[in-house]
Amino acid sequence: MSLDSASLDSALHDARSIQDWIVNLRRQIHRHPELMYEEVETSRLVQQTLSELDIPFQADIAKTGVLAQIGDGSGPCVALRADMDALPIHEEADVAFRSEIDGKMHACGHDCHTAMLLGAARLLKQRESELSGTVKFLFQPAEEGGAGGMRMRDEGALNNPDVQRIFGLHVWPLTNTGGIASRTGVFLAASGGLEITVRGKGGHAAMPHLSIDPVTTSAKIITELQTIISRELDPLESGVISITSVHGGEAYNIIPMEMKLRGTIRALSLHQLEAFQERVREIAVLIATANRCEAVVNFPGHNYPPTVNDEHCWQLAQEISGELLGEGSVNESPPIMGGEDFAYYTETVPGCFVGLGVRNEEIGAEFNVHHPRFKVDEDALPIGAALHVAFAVRSLDELQ
Repeated sequence: MSLDSASLDSALHDARSIQDWIVNLRRQIHRHPELMYEEVETSRLVQQTLSELDIPFQADIAKTGVLAQIGDGSGPCVALRADMDALPIHEEADVAFRSEIDGKMHACGHDCHTAMLLGAARLLKQRESELSGTVKFLFQPAEEGGAGGMRMRDEGALNNPDVQRIFGLHVWPLTNTGGIASRTGVFLAASGGLEITVRGKGGHAAMPHLSIDPVTTSAKIITELQTIISRELDPLESGVISITSVHGGEAYNIIPMEMKLRGTIRALSLHQLEAFQERVREIAVLIATANRCEAVVNFPGHNYPPTVNDEHCWQLAQEISGELLGEGSVNESPPIMGGEDFAYYTETVPGCFVGLGVRNEEIGAEFNVHHPRFKVDEDALPIGAALHVAFAVRSLDELQ
């Protein structure tokens, strides 16, 4: 099957004809957000929808993930990926389908990603006999800190048949609906978590000389960590060290025994990320020692690698967007310091991760991801489904 400009127009028309179906799926998922590795109902909805579409799948990969396939495994193979997990954020967006679970919200658009990929699966199933190979659909759990992409990859999602290219879409509130954003090379940063426990000697706040204060020591550590970026990193390079959580003490008149600090570290390479981690450990421990405290530094979870886009795959995505959405639809992005476990796939096979414009200030779709008032322009969802279709079909034709 060859996807020329006329066929691209048809793909977008067909996607728009099922917009209500895609939106309904998205809203069902949005109402019932599930955190990483808890995506039981979301996974069940994906499986039910695939069954209705007569698309074979493997369930329970990477615990709650789903791996589906169109084609018999012969010829080239291209993969399309969506993540399914939500965030521990209480929703404040003024939408009729708000989260029904307090403290949980699809604030990063993974509900949209899942619905768009189901839309693409429906459209590609209709074209199955014309495909020049095989398309895999990766419905992945635990992008938000659980490295679900690594588990999907390590449990064989890219094998049997072997995937030769992979594409992913992420709703992108920095770009207006009708556009895309990405770049060749490093698009998203390497990232990792940070925890520091500062221990001192508690006591009465009115007699600080009889205590060893972990609060003031923590303040010195937080301030000094910022000099790693401002004084040790080349000003033309990028890095982030952010302390985002500080906990300690229960009363206004008691110096606590310990403080707990949490945060994140970002860099454009794993090597630089690891160098930042070593400096964080050195600074925290030595400042604590100088103030008669003890600091224990940990980097919990995973060091996510940077998301690196293949040059040809991004070129293909630009060509498709230009033909599908018109001149001016492509936005060349600088590297973004957000992290993404799509990176685990592109460590193994060439691919491209693309931001899908969902910004529309007229309807209040203007807040960034991870914000309690985050919302998307749902007119972008059929565009995403059509892009998925085009990425797969054009790639299969090229790889044939």
